[in-house]
Amino acid sequence: MTYWIDLFTGTTWDEFQQAGANVTGFRHRMRKTVARIKPGDILLCYMTGVMRWVGALEVVGPTEDKSDIWSIAEFPERLAVKPVVMLAPEIGIPMAALEGHVDFFRGAQDRGKFKGFVRRSPYPFQREQDGDYVMNLLRQAKANPTERPVDPAKLARKPLLKAETKKGKKKFQTLVSIPETEDISVDIEDGQAAVESASVHVQIQHTLLQLGSDMGFDIWVARNDRGRACNGTTLGAMAGIVEDLPTQFNEATNRTVELIDVLWLKGNAIIAAFEVECTTSVYSGLLRMSDLVALQPNLNISLYIVAPDERRNKVSQEILRPTFMLRQKPLAEICGFISTSELIEKVQGAQKLGLTSSLKPEFLDQLAEYFTENE
Repeated sequence: MTYWIDLFTGTTWDEFQQAGANVTGFRHRMRKTVARIKPGDILLCYMTGVMRWVGALEVVGPTEDKSDIWSIAEFPERLAVKPVVMLAPEIGIPMAALEGHVDFFRGAQDRGKFKGFVRRSPYPFQREQDGDYVMNLLRQAKANPTERPVDPAKLARKPLLKAETKKGKKKFQTLVSIPETEDISVDIEDGQAAVESASVHVQIQHTLLQLGSDMGFDIWVARNDRGRACNGTTLGAMAGIVEDLPTQFNEATNRTVELIDVLWLKGNAIIAAFEVECTTSVYSGLLRMSDLVALQPNLNISLYIVAPDERRNKVSQEILRPTFMLRQKPLAEICGFISTSELIEKVQGAQKLGLTSSLKPEFLDQLAEYFTENE
């Protein structure tokens, strides 16, 4: 038996219960992961926004059920389930109760991030004892409920809204985000905080450039960042840096590409493009990625936004704006989010083992998260 996380919002949890609480679903791109879930496995239900564990579901098996359960999306990869524990959000287990007891929340350093564990579902618990711990708390809450207030706004929030777009003569529905007014303090920093963020930005650029070089690629750093230094070396002087972009692009493309933070190149092909968003508005980096795709729609380039964990929600909100989603290639489907902490951890681990030269670019997709839908 394996424990898996199953993510819900307050709205999708209500809709799941109203439909009988016997079918749960996931986005289509998770189909291979869903296929690994076996009858008898347990799905532990976590409610985003209010950060509460609210249920445990035993998997019965695959189902062909296609009924209209959720208002926000279809979630077509479905499993038949039977409830073991079902709690109202007010009775649910706060994530804070797990601190120091589970691997993904060992202490204060994991608050809000939880080592990326609550970013996607389904996703397996790495330690059975962690699943056992959550399961025991859920059973105790069911037997001896304690009510803790939740924020009604967070409970009722709809992070994504339906919108319609056309491809040729056909109309399609998609999901978009309409961010609230920007918190200026998040994106416009001053004083020591700005200096520290700029230092992290350069460090991440250096990490990506060195990794690309180790993997055998030519590397490009944004023209306006070439004089910045990390570990005693200016970025523009690193081994593998190219001075000119591939010549097949037009002037508009070159003007756009030359300001992207980091590129991995092979011959005349761009293999991967990275925007590091530690110091500037996330929106500006996404615009450059969107401009590149608009100018060169037939290119197959891996695109990534690399940012601290605390900016994950900001990236999600911005990339799901209508201007990025209502296009032939929705940006959220082709541009992934990678947290700076995960990137550094994985790269340093590979460097210690001497494995960076044997890595393939595809390994980045194991780190990246794509905000196409939200359970």
